[in-house]
Amino acid sequence: MHPISRQPPHEEVFHSQTKAKMADVLADFARTMLTDFPIQAILDQLVGRIVDVLPVAAAGVTLISGDEAPIYVAGSNQAAWRFEQLQTTYGEGPCLTAYHHGAAVSVADLLTEERFPRFTAHALTLGLAAVLTFPLRHGDHQLGALDLYNDVPGPLPEEAMTAAQTLADVASAYLINAQGRADLQESWQRSRQAALHDPLTGLANRVLMLDRLENALQRNHRTSRHCAALFIDLDRLKAVNDSYGHAVGDELLVAVAQRLSLLIRPGDTVARLSGDEFAVLCDSLNSPAEAESIGARLTHEMARTFELSTIRLDVTTSIGISYSDSTEQLLREADAAMYQAKRNGGNQYQLIDTRQQSDAYARLGLELDLNGVVLRGELHNEYQPIVAAADGTISGFEALLRWKHPVWGAVPPSTLVPIAERTGQIAEIGAWVLRQAWTDRLRWCRPEADQDPDMSVNISPNQLIAPNFLDMVQAVLVAGSTSAERLTLEITESVIIIDAPRALTALDELRRLGVRIALDDFGTGYSSLSYLKRLPVDILKIDQSFIADIRDEPASRAIVKSVVTLAHDLGISVIAEGVETADQHALVSELGCDACQGYHFGRPMRAAKVDGLVRRGQRPGMARAIPAPRPRSGSEVFAGPPSHP
Repeated sequence: MHPISRQPPHEEVFHSQTKAKMADVLADFARTMLTDFPIQAILDQLVGRIVDVLPVAAAGVTLISGDEAPIYVAGSNQAAWRFEQLQTTYGEGPCLTAYHHGAAVSVADLLTEERFPRFTAHALTLGLAAVLTFPLRHGDHQLGALDLYNDVPGPLPEEAMTAAQTLADVASAYLINAQGRADLQESWQRSRQAALHDPLTGLANRVLMLDRLENALQRNHRTSRHCAALFIDLDRLKAVNDSYGHAVGDELLVAVAQRLSLLIRPGDTVARLSGDEFAVLCDSLNSPAEAESIGARLTHEMARTFELSTIRLDVTTSIGISYSDSTEQLLREADAAMYQAKRNGGNQYQLIDTRQQSDAYARLGLELDLNGVVLRGELHNEYQPIVAAADGTISGFEALLRWKHPVWGAVPPSTLVPIAERTGQIAEIGAWVLRQAWTDRLRWCRPEADQDPDMSVNISPNQLIAPNFLDMVQAVLVAGSTSAERLTLEITESVIIIDAPRALTALDELRRLGVRIALDDFGTGYSSLSYLKRLPVDILKIDQSFIADIRDEPASRAIVKSVVTLAHDLGISVIAEGVETADQHALVSELGCDACQGYHFGRPMRAAKVDGLVRRGQRPGMARAIPAPRPRSGSEVFAGPPSHP
């Protein structure tokens, strides 16, 4: 006889033997309701117990999803598994018919069955003779079907049919219960995943990072090994977002996350903390020096070009490294070290420097105090004279921002401006500087005495590319009712590095208003003679580092002379900065500089002191050291953005 064979007993025999077994089966399912049995375990239990209770050789169950794909399959033995899979393979059979119509399907003799030709032909060769199928349903919703198989033809007794349908209905109820538990568990897992991972990159988030860091510190304390945190910040991600859009910025963040994940050691954790800040937890280090090696490798590898879907980008990172036995201190010091690396120019890693850390805490206090600084009246401008190189006559002033902090005293611009940019207050503060400088200049104008001084104001790259900057400048000029040519805005070459296209557009629009543009601190930082061609500037200010030793260094004199000659050939006027002696004045005048600025002519002074000069008739504005701007557009000489965003 075939291995699935079992002869069906007579009805009276079935009735007497089965009543108690049915009660046992139902009791088992009732207990299942109170457990966390998975769906597959319920199905396996169902088919096993059915063979014990009903006069069948084998039983199988298939649960079907809406697209008719089987999601769970169970069989009381190997033959039942094969019959279930045959129906799925051929896409026909009693199981699928019962599922679609929601009613039982009886095939008492497979030899006479014509509805399922492919399934029937194959199943007969495997010894199957009869099939009885009951739908598994929940209200109007079909779940699948329960199949009862025999290797001898013939129908089941009526009470066996009733018992089978009862088992199918009870099983459906318990499957719905189990599915609800599974859905709840899946939902919890998704919620937990979302709560502990960054949605953009899939990396651990700050919460999970802190948890793993706490565990790592406790574990390393027991094993006397070392734990380090590396804070990683992308340099100039904002420029990428501004130039190419946030979609590209997000794609870059994902690419950074993927590269970091490939670079860390097995067992270490990489997390995205916020924005462009990532962190790496280095666990179980043999020595602190290992973290420095990791930092050096990350710095090098992250500088490799990122191939995105629409663009190739080169970015660098600033990495801070810290060791500590305290979670909070470790994170705080790694963050401080990262900012130290950023202040040192970026594209490097930095171990925590406690002296710089103290400075960082002071800066944090300044960041908080900077809020409302304009309303509190703590800012003021000082003005340094700019004179004609030929005779030393004052032609204008440069406005220099000053912040007198009520506790720290005078805060230098080198500290103030980066803080204002980092906290997003540079636009408000920069607008105040320009308005105040222009208001003071108007007070010094005396047409009857031929006094109409120029005013130079420094602007940062972030100010220049801000959306409302041009409108603000125009409003200041309109309110002053005076010539825009008297206003000079001073920039540095860094505008090209941060966002060249927007900066060049803004500069061209300013010059169309009549405002003059000066390139400040030429010879330092990113200086390149090509910028004299690319940038639409009217004035070049040679950095004081070339003027300081111009009397004793032939190289400095040669550089200044070459720069002056080239600038004049391009129609650009030249101011020498940092002139502190009469000898320096004479030399820069001899070398062709148009104007000078420095302590030899006057230190920066409060507006009230300039008021006194005007009242005493010392005639600021007597000379016109800087000629009017030439027609020259940056868009005509600069074809595109730099290779580095």
